[in-house]
Amino acid sequence: MTPAVKAWLAGLAVFAALLFLLSDVLLPFVAGMGVAYFLDPVADKVEKWGVSRMLATVIILAAFFIVAIAGIILLFPLIQAQVVGLAARIPQLVVAIRHQAEPLLATLQASLTEQQIGELRQAAGSYAGDVIGWIGGILAGLLSGGLALFKLASLLVITPVVSFYLLRDWDRIIAHVNSLLPPGQASTIRRLTAEIDDTIAGFVRGQASVCLILGVYYGIALSLAGLESGLLVGFGAGLISFIPYIGASVGLLVGVAIAIAQFPDWLPVFLVAGIFIAGQVAESYVLTPKLVGDRVGLHPVWIIFALLAGGTLFDFTGVLLAVPAAAVIGVLVRFGQARYLELGQGDG
Repeated sequence: MTPAVKAWLAGLAVFAALLFLLSDVLLPFVAGMGVAYFLDPVADKVEKWGVSRMLATVIILAAFFIVAIAGIILLFPLIQAQVVGLAARIPQLVVAIRHQAEPLLATLQASLTEQQIGELRQAAGSYAGDVIGWIGGILAGLLSGGLALFKLASLLVITPVVSFYLLRDWDRIIAHVNSLLPPGQASTIRRLTAEIDDTIAGFVRGQASVCLILGVYYGIALSLAGLESGLLVGFGAGLISFIPYIGASVGLLVGVAIAIAQFPDWLPVFLVAGIFIAGQVAESYVLTPKLVGDRVGLHPVWIIFALLAGGTLFDFTGVLLAVPAAAVIGVLVRFGQARYLELGQGDG
């Protein structure tokens, strides 16, 4: 193993250790870096119009955060009301689902023995307890230590500041890092970096557009279909659509469950299911190919694994870093595979 490889591995180990220890502190900085990276192409275009980088940064960030805050202010009361309404309907939802399931349960009860029924009840109670404990653990983790409010405040205050300085100095930072590259490997590193940037940009910017379009579509379509809490369910399903197939699946299950409890017949239930099926078809065959494209090179299974691993190891900071890390690893693996095949052909 060469000294350069040892140095890179040591640096990676130190970075992972610091990320694990400081994941909560790093969250606003990682979020600010993401905002700056997302808006850098816009700043470059504004600069081409003759506007200084400083003024372009101020205008772009002001517009970005004004739109974001305005959207939160406008949507929060409506979403809050839908959350309260959905929570109030949970007992009715349970009763409606039980009523719909009674014929199936009667059939199963007729075909099973008393011992088998008892085992099923015991297993169901055990799994229900595990699920409730898991949800309670998540809520306790979010609220533990009394730091939730402080973390939220730091995210809201520090993220815009970090975004401003990084977006303003983005080109200078890239130029400085570029000057530190070893001359012998500079061209290879630049090529790999450009491929990583293309992969991350294609996924993050493209997938953000896909999530926004799906959230608006699901929210409006479910509201027009008359589903209670339709905006909440639809917008939430759109937001989590960056996890392949999960957004539509979760939205389908929740939406259909609410529809069963709300509507007396099955036609509106099928309509709600059709909305999510149509959204998934549009995402798979229209939105993702057009807005994300095939150049990303990140398999859906690899993305899901990266998100789960990042969240498990480094909390929400790990979730934000999961896709960039997956892109870096994917590009390096493809590069190593290509080099291995080249060496194999040379030996042959």
